[in-house]
Amino acid sequence: MKGKPAVNVSSSKRRRPMAAGVLLLLALVSTGAAYAVTTSALSAKSSSAANADNARQGKLLFTEGCSSCHGLAAQGGSNGPSLVGVGAAAVDFQVGTGRMPMAAAGVQARRKPPVYTQAEIDKLAAYVASLGPGPSVPKASQYDFSDANVAAGGEIYRLNCSQCHNYAGKGGALSDGKVAPQLMDASPKQIYEAMITGPQSMPVFSDRQIPAKNKQEIIAYINYLQSAPDPGGSALGRLGPVTETVFLFTVAIGALVAFAIWIGSKAR
Repeated sequence: MKGKPAVNVSSSKRRRPMAAGVLLLLALVSTGAAYAVTTSALSAKSSSAANADNARQGKLLFTEGCSSCHGLAAQGGSNGPSLVGVGAAAVDFQVGTGRMPMAAAGVQARRKPPVYTQAEIDKLAAYVASLGPGPSVPKASQYDFSDANVAAGGEIYRLNCSQCHNYAGKGGALSDGKVAPQLMDASPKQIYEAMITGPQSMPVFSDRQIPAKNKQEIIAYINYLQSAPDPGGSALGRLGPVTETVFLFTVAIGALVAFAIWIGSKAR
């Protein structure tokens, strides 16, 4: 008659603590996952509520200050285009640079000190963004040019931007009384917003045309232009050969003519 198999008591005791540890680990992981999902949902709900509140307050600001030109529903009017689908970035650029609101209708909105505070601009941008999809206000990481190649940015700038803004960023004349503004006062954020929204006569440069990395390189080059030294002396506004030629004719040739007259008077 065969005996009963021996039970390994020590092995059974070892399994029980291991099983308990695995169960505890699974419980901790499940609790952490549930907390993360709940926190994310609450955060998204809070963010959505904040955006809705900003949009509501932005609508009031829009009705008071912008609707006379752009219409009560931002559908556009005789003095202003529709803002449906332009996105928050367009509002942040136009209002943040003081181009909007315009004091009076004209050929082109010019840069001036902003009328609204940044908090009010954010609310106006939230309202316009709620009307239709469009470019959002860029994050700081998108226009951070600390690691960008300045030389590469100069090449891209001369190829795509210098025809209007001048090779030194000093601006230039366009048709119908319009001008490409100078870039000496533009911040990295404003430059990025201008590229993705195409304000006024400027075309839109999507990431397909100019990738985000190249946009940062352009910003790096413009930043260099804004602070570039002039070791050769006066830059004459960096407006190009026309300015330099005028300077030569009025100063250098004028001095030669005066010197010739002086020699003639001595000879007499």
